[in-house]
Amino acid sequence: MSEILQAIASRRATKHFDPEYQIPEAELTAILEAARHAPTAFNIQNYRFLVVRDREQRRRIRAAAWDQPQVEDCAALIVMCADIKAWEKDPARYWKDAPESVREGYVGMIRSYYEGREQVQRDEGIRSCGLAAYALMMAASAHGLQTCPMDGFDFGQVGEIINLPVDHEIVMFVALGREASSPRPRGGFLPLDAVVQYDCFS
Repeated sequence: MSEILQAIASRRATKHFDPEYQIPEAELTAILEAARHAPTAFNIQNYRFLVVRDREQRRRIRAAAWDQPQVEDCAALIVMCADIKAWEKDPARYWKDAPESVREGYVGMIRSYYEGREQVQRDEGIRSCGLAAYALMMAASAHGLQTCPMDGFDFGQVGEIINLPVDHEIVMFVALGREASSPRPRGGFLPLDAVVQYDCFS
């Protein structure tokens, strides 16, 4: 337990990655495997991880991301996308290992919950990607790597660069790799009672 708590407490956004470091394919796969265990409503697994490896593609994305060097220098750039319509794409597959009665029950619940509720579909995708992104960062930490969650980029331009499907939405980037320099000192935390309330807001 202490290792998990330490990873949470020590996590920082790394801005300067070692551009020479290359992550082994098996290690990246293990990190992605861990991240896809993040929870999703009805188990619809509506997060999508676009791993950008091509150097020219990275260069184009960096230009759309205010020239932030971590886009090119990191060992792996993950574009976190939400499949907004995952709920209607053969929903039985999300419960393929469950008994048929359970599977059919969940398929019915999925349809009744999402159908005609576009805002809910989008919100669920954003939530799922947020949870998966944090799982990705913690998994990278377990492998001794550092990460940088990012939303400082032109979403529309990046969507064109990566050929984003019309029913997907970009949520954020997660850059991961080996840090080249220590991050700046922390800015500080609000006191616990400034962010925690009980039962209702006073």
